[in-house]
This record gives sequence, C-alpha cells and structure tokens, in this order.
Amino acid sequence: MLSGRQDLNILNKEEVISKLKELISQDLRPLAPKFNVTVFTDEKKHSGRNKGWAGQVLERYIGLGVSNVQAPNGGRWELKMVSLKKLRSGTITPKETMQITMINPEQVKNTRFEDSHLLAKLREMIICARLYNDINETKSILVSAGTFNLEDKELYEQVKDDYNLVRDTINSKGFSALTGAMGVYVQPRTKGPGHGSISRAFYARPVFIKKILGI
Repeated sequence: MLSGRQDLNILNKEEVISKLKELISQDLRPLAPKFNVTVFTDEKKHSGRNKGWAGQVLERYIGLGVSNVQAPNGGRWELKMVSLKKLRSGTITPKETMQITMINPEQVKNTRFEDSHLLAKLREMIICARLYNDINETKSILVSAGTFNLEDKELYEQVKDDYNLVRDTINSKGFSALTGAMGVYVQPRTKGPGHGSISRAFYARPVFIKKILGI
C-alpha cells in the first residue's frame, strides 16, 4: 500500500478506482479503527462525530494522507465522498450537500472560472457514495465509486454561471453578501461551527450530486 502525500505522483487514477471498487457493498465502519480514523471522539457515548470519517477511510485505504489543501488531493484528480440516504419509498437520494472547496474572496475576485480552484476540483474527480445508516454510524456501506469530469456542456455552463454569480457578488457587494440561496448547482455557504461563521465554501447542491452520480 502507498503511504503519505509524498506518493501522490505515482497514484494512478484507474488503479485507484479499481481499488476502491473492491470495497463496493462492504461496510466501511470496521475499517475506521484499522486505518486509525476517528469516528467519534467518545465511542461509548457516540459524541464528537467526525463527519468526514468515511472519506478519510478511503483516503487512507488508497494511500493518501488526509489533506485540506485546495489543490486536487490526488495530484491531478480529486477524491470525494458523498452520503446517501434511503427514503421510506425506497428511493436513494443525497443526504446533504457536498463541500467542493473553500472560497478565498481575493482569489475568486481575481480569477476567472477557467482558472479557478472550483473547476480544478471538478475537472478530474473520483466520486464515491456511501449509504448513511444512522446517527451512531453503526454501519456504512460503500455503494459506488466512479469518475466525474464536468465535460457535459450544460453542467459546465451552469456551474460557471454559479461561480460568476459569486465572483460578481464579491466584487459588487462584498464577501459578506454571499448566501446559501445563491447558485443552481453550486452554492456559497458558511463553513464552520455555529452561527456567525465568516468562512465560506462552494458546496454542490443535492441536485448536482445526483447528476454527478448519475442517479
């Protein structure tokens, strides 16, 4: 197994996808302690939940260290995990939005979409989906692992419009004017605990996640 971010340049996307597909239909929960990933800071009380634990398990599984940098975390490609839920009707749907990348206001102001971190994240993506079971994370089955590259023209143009709306708003009204109501596929939303957070990130709305996963 590869280890650490020093090995990013030798991580082959096709090999990574093949490796991830070996986990499809398997429960990720038992792998968390195996890869030293914290799910709850207090396992007995199931408190202090790490919302990103499943994605971190996959990163460790393929040999990536956990990273918060804005560049794609596989060198030229990005690994993302989304949570799905099963409705009473039996329909599988995204449980929540997916964070794509943090918003640096000065950078967005001065960067066109074609050169943006947002596009870099979406251009070469490995996207995995797990089935959320319950708040205690008693189990979590990996249901899919595939690729996404934003090559569809309609999706590309709408995501570009969403980015430009954020960019224009920052330039005309300021960073604080951004709201989660903006954007069709990608929304700018606060990032951080509690009300009053000033950090914001680009998030994929559930409707966009459905298109990414093809569901």
